[in-house]
Amino acid sequence: MANGKPNRPLRPRGGSGPGNRRRRVVIDNQAARPRDPRQGGRGRDDTPRRDSTRAPAPPPTGPVSVESGVSVRDFSQALGVPMQNIIKSLMGLGVMKTATQTLSDEEVELIAAELQREVTIKHAADEDEEPESFEDAENTLQARPPVVTIMGHVDHGKTTLLDAIRNAKVVDTEAGGITQHIGAYQVDVGGRKVTFLDTPGHEAFTAMRARGAKITDIAVLVVAADDSVMPQTRESISHARAAEVPMVVAVNKIDLPDANPDRVLADLSADGLQPEEWGGATQVARVSAKQQTGLDDLLERILLVADAELDLRANPNTEASGPIIESRLDVGRGPVATMLVQRGTLKVGDSIVAGDAWGKVRALHNYKGEKLPEAKPGDPVEILGFDKPPPAGELARVVENERQAREAAQKRAERLRREQLAQQRPSGVSLENLFEQMQAGEVRDLNLVIKGDVQGSVEAIVSELGKIQHPEVRVNVIHQGVGGITDNDIMLASASSGMVVGFNVRPNAETRAVAEREGVEIRTYDVIYKLTEDIEQALVGMLATVKTEETIGEAEVRDTFKASKTGTIAGCMVTNGLMRRGAQVRVIRDGTVIYTTTIDSLKRFQDDAREVQEGFECGLHLANFDDVKVGDVLEAFETREVERTSLDEPPSAA
Repeated sequence: MANGKPNRPLRPRGGSGPGNRRRRVVIDNQAARPRDPRQGGRGRDDTPRRDSTRAPAPPPTGPVSVESGVSVRDFSQALGVPMQNIIKSLMGLGVMKTATQTLSDEEVELIAAELQREVTIKHAADEDEEPESFEDAENTLQARPPVVTIMGHVDHGKTTLLDAIRNAKVVDTEAGGITQHIGAYQVDVGGRKVTFLDTPGHEAFTAMRARGAKITDIAVLVVAADDSVMPQTRESISHARAAEVPMVVAVNKIDLPDANPDRVLADLSADGLQPEEWGGATQVARVSAKQQTGLDDLLERILLVADAELDLRANPNTEASGPIIESRLDVGRGPVATMLVQRGTLKVGDSIVAGDAWGKVRALHNYKGEKLPEAKPGDPVEILGFDKPPPAGELARVVENERQAREAAQKRAERLRREQLAQQRPSGVSLENLFEQMQAGEVRDLNLVIKGDVQGSVEAIVSELGKIQHPEVRVNVIHQGVGGITDNDIMLASASSGMVVGFNVRPNAETRAVAEREGVEIRTYDVIYKLTEDIEQALVGMLATVKTEETIGEAEVRDTFKASKTGTIAGCMVTNGLMRRGAQVRVIRDGTVIYTTTIDSLKRFQDDAREVQEGFECGLHLANFDDVKVGDVLEAFETREVERTSLDEPPSAA
């Protein structure tokens, strides 16, 4: 023992056992398992080896389906071909792309043709054409109001007829007397409700009219007795037939001296609509919207068709769903969407999603502006609570909670972003020198940023611009949105050498200054076909504007005063240019034009003034408009007759 510890023999380094040999232990994991009789006595050397001379598997064939905006990697996986083959095909087209970059529809089709494969491209809009179908139990179904769409040619009296039916005024608010939005209204007919949709009749609104036909139960075809069947009348007939909805014909304007209802019936018969009085099956009512005659007959025929040909029932005791009729940005209320409830009951507090927009229902209003606690099947209702205006035509549906709504909207937004990214093309110019640059070979794309007051009008503008064809230049909409023209729109147009087009919206003074600094042209319109005519004329070097508009000044409303004899007086500060008595003026609220009128009185202190310069205060009264509010911007402008002799010449007064 040393140091209090017992002496222990040292273990030799070579191991233990006889001769200090290390023992070898082998653990066989398979020893306790019975041998598979199929293995027989095959040893390791008997394992069959892969035949290196065997031919490779043939490439996959057959049709495939991909989403628009598919990436190079996803496209190669869908085709079952190596990614380098896709990249090689793109290089042959003069395009260099990485695995994560998106492919345009044209590139997908060219690659598929080179590889001799059939490829179907799915677009987000196409997938939502057919709404969800539900199988509700018979005992859960209840009667709902019929949905009636007013269709027909421009200026045949559709909105005036609807005015007479619901005893309201709508035509006076439409630019040029043309309905440019879809309106949804509900009327009471002998204790029964009927929902009416008013669709625009001008050629530019084909998409909106088609949407109206898809969600309607009955189509009322309005034909003027003095004009008979016109191109948009036949187009409306085609939309109604494609939607497989019954039609009721309203022969309008029978009070005019040159009215000829029999000619209308003959033309309709030639288009396959045989009147009932001529032995056919089409209900025809002779009406005069202005004289308000024949309206009861028309409503009775609508209810007759609804009862005889349709089974209008829905389940109100479930989660609500239905299409978005229209959407816009409303002053002070934010995004507002008009929805037609087709199934279920929509209530305040429901979580809702429509396309890439989502939200929680904060308030419901009917077409009169009255608050509603809920909306049942067949009811058109305005919804407050979306995070942005949902796309018109999208199916809105109530989901379990806000998280689910947000996720569905984000997924849809990502899909739409990929499609838009795949369709973007660089470069653009302004209208004034477009033809000159085309001749010099400097232009290939005309890039446009489109802003409008409501979603449906923006959609109609984009649809019409897509029809413009030119062998040397193409119209490219790089961005579209709802609301006033902002600095972001100007910067986007500047980055893409494009221009900004506004429909019923105007930029403020700061945004206009940014546009001047960036050299971006802003064009504003209130009638769509004037917009498309300007674009078409510019493309062929025929920009022949008849009138030119010059902004002479802007004023900000600082206070308002009530005068018993005059009305509302706006106390203003002239912030730019000057305000002139008798000048035309736009009332702009949050970037949106809400009214256009003239200045019928202008005062500086107590004295009448002909004009008030920038930096001074003034009081003014607007003709036929007393709803001016603090914070409104008044944009004064002058319209002059001009003539052009060439594109590079500045306008000169006629």
